[in-house]
Amino acid sequence: MSTATSTTNVYTESTPNPATRKFLVNKLLTNNSVDFPTKESAEKSHFARELFKFNFVTGVFFASNFVTITKSEGSDWQDIEPILKEFVKGAVESELNILEKEEAAANFEGTETEIKIQQILHDYVRPAVEQDGGAISYKSYNEGVVTVELRGSCSGCPSSTITLKSGIENLLKRMVPEVTEVVSEAL
Repeated sequence: MSTATSTTNVYTESTPNPATRKFLVNKLLTNNSVDFPTKESAEKSHFARELFKFNFVTGVFFASNFVTITKSEGSDWQDIEPILKEFVKGAVESELNILEKEEAAANFEGTETEIKIQQILHDYVRPAVEQDGGAISYKSYNEGVVTVELRGSCSGCPSSTITLKSGIENLLKRMVPEVTEVVSEAL
C-alpha cells in the first residue's frame, strides 16, 4: 500500500475590482473570513505578514479556500501573479497560520428582524461576494437602514455600489419588508 501525498494546487481568478486577484487553493484555509486592509493590521497573521513583505501587496483578505490580494497601483498582474501564486502554494504547504488563534464563527444576534437580515446575508449574499473574492459583514440595523461592511475585493471596487443597491438592497427589501435601505460603512 502506498501513501499519496497531497499536492497543493493554486489557481487565480480575476475579480470585478481590477486591483485585486483571487488566489484559490484546493484546501480549506479558514472557517471565517478575515481582512487585513493594511500592513499594520496583519499583526496577528503570519501568512498576511509574509505577503505584506512584497512591496506590491497593499491588502490581504482570507475566506474559506482563497486569499484575495490587492496590489499597488504601479504593479502589473502579469509580472506579480506568478510570484504570488508560488508564495501562496508554499505558505499553504508549510501551514502558515492565517490567524494565530482561529476565532469562532459569529452567532446571529439581535431582534427577530436583525437575525433574519443576518441569515439572508449569510445564506444568499456571502456566497456571491465570496465568488468575487470579497466578503460582507452585517454591522447594524436602525429604523429600516441596514449597514454592512464590504471587504476583500469588494472594498473599493467600482461595481460595489451597484451590487449594494441593485442586488443586496433589493433582495433584503423583498425578503424583509421592514428594510428601506442598505448602506456600506466606509473602512
